[in-house]
Amino acid sequence: MIKILIADDHPLIREGFKKVVAQEIDMAVVAACQNAVEVLDFIRDGHCDVMVLDIDMPGKNGLDLLKELKARELDSKFLMLSIHPEERFAIRALKAGASGYIMKKSAAEELVAAIRKVHHGGKYVTPALAEKLAFDLETGAALAPHEKLSDREFQVFQLIAAGKTTNEIMKTLSLSLSSVHTYRRRIMEKMNVQSNLEMIRYAMKNNLVD
Repeated sequence: MIKILIADDHPLIREGFKKVVAQEIDMAVVAACQNAVEVLDFIRDGHCDVMVLDIDMPGKNGLDLLKELKARELDSKFLMLSIHPEERFAIRALKAGASGYIMKKSAAEELVAAIRKVHHGGKYVTPALAEKLAFDLETGAALAPHEKLSDREFQVFQLIAAGKTTNEIMKTLSLSLSSVHTYRRRIMEKMNVQSNLEMIRYAMKNNLVD
């Protein structure tokens, strides 16, 4: 029996996934969590084979939670779930230790196959992403400017590109004013941009903001 934990802050998503999994005789949802706190509470005494983690959970987001769980050396596989296109987070998720990445819009059709594949040691990505990864490896393609950013820098970059104020960024990411300024400076250096407007234009051109 494949034991599954689902973490998503939307009750309808959790219930929908539980119904999908319930149709499989060799799978069972052993925990349905709405945030990172509940996931960490579960793993103190519970065990699961596959964790399906939403990237956009409130508080500690899915990527940060993934890194913490990987650091604990759990005997679990991780499948990331997101409303965002693969080009925004999939490669970051895989580098952080995830075994797969699926988008919510297609999750109902892909969830079971993705869980089976990662449980048996495989990687689950779309053909388009697999082709990009293979091409980049073969050609030694240089990183795009935004791919040079750390995960936290990328979060700040996205918020700036979405038009958020410094105070809003501080509140959203629980950062100090000096930290936001430091991250902004690093982003501008790594991406070779001179202003917030250039960040916004870059993000829009590369489909990195909604």
